Amino acid sequence: MASDDQPLGELEARLGEITLEDVNSRHRRERKELQAKLQALKKNAPKNDKKKRKEFLEQMAQLEGEMEQRHKLELQAAEKAAAMAATIKASEPQEAVDQQKSPESAQNQEDEHDHEQEHEQQPMQQRVSKAQKRRDKKEREARKREEEIREELEHAEKQPSAKLIELQQINEKLASRQVMIHRIPSDGDCLYNAVRHQLTIHGLPSPSVSELRLETANYVRAHKDTLICYMTHQDTGDLLNDAQFEEYCQAITNTHAWGGHIELKALSSMLRVPIEVLQAEGAPTKLGEEFGGAPLVICYHRHMYQLGEHYNSTLPLGG
Repeated sequence: MASDDQPLGELEARLGEITLEDVNSRHRRERKELQAKLQALKKNAPKNDKKKRKEFLEQMAQLEGEMEQRHKLELQAAEKAAAMAATIKASEPQEAVDQQKSPESAQNQEDEHDHEQEHEQQPMQQRVSKAQKRRDKKEREARKREEEIREELEHAEKQPSAKLIELQQINEKLASRQVMIHRIPSDGDCLYNAVRHQLTIHGLPSPSVSELRLETANYVRAHKDTLICYMTHQDTGDLLNDAQFEEYCQAITNTHAWGGHIELKALSSMLRVPIEVLQAEGAPTKLGEEFGGAPLVICYHRHMYQLGEHYNSTLPLGG
């Protein structure tokens, strides 16, 4: 298969014995294959990730543009080679006859030959015309697709990001409670630091992050029978076996493993305080309501950072 920057002369040499129909047939097959490839890319592209979607649209436009340019060069080479072959084939027999005839008869024969050659070339011209029409149609379709992609990219760039939309929704909920976001560093310990900050502003003892992690792991181990049915492997989705469960607990204690609902449940239970988690959509998640008192209020962000979810703490407005 020729590359986009291959000289036209080399294409002609390779396509000299291939008919226009062969070239058009292969082009149709390649277009179908490219559409299948683009569908696969689109299926696997994250639906809610604007950046990934933009990259996909740009890749799609590039692939289609490269194919259309290559097809254009190959059609030009095939048409020129076919026309040259037809001219040579039509002229060879006449040249042999001309050598055996007088100048006058040769002139008459040449006139007849010109007429016949013109007649023979008409089907070729018709075929070239049809090929040109098909090529023009494909070029118009390609330009239309490029314009649609460009419009969609411009529209996507004008839309607020998922992060901004989420932040606005959370801020609206916080404002109704007369509180605001208190930012927590994104270092894997955000859940534990958010809880520590809440303990501090509520005037409660606030253990260190390492102490909170150790006590959380101990609570999970002590309540394995009730918690393990909710714990799945991040790669397979299968429930954890005993060895994987212990690895999970070790990661809580010894690494910056991110915490989720199980860790929230453990923190609420061992600290004996209610915890309320606000998020952009849906009702707040409440844990430990049986302990009474003012809840620790933290925020859950799905789109705050590209690396994953994040927790922030809250402060009273003006605090």
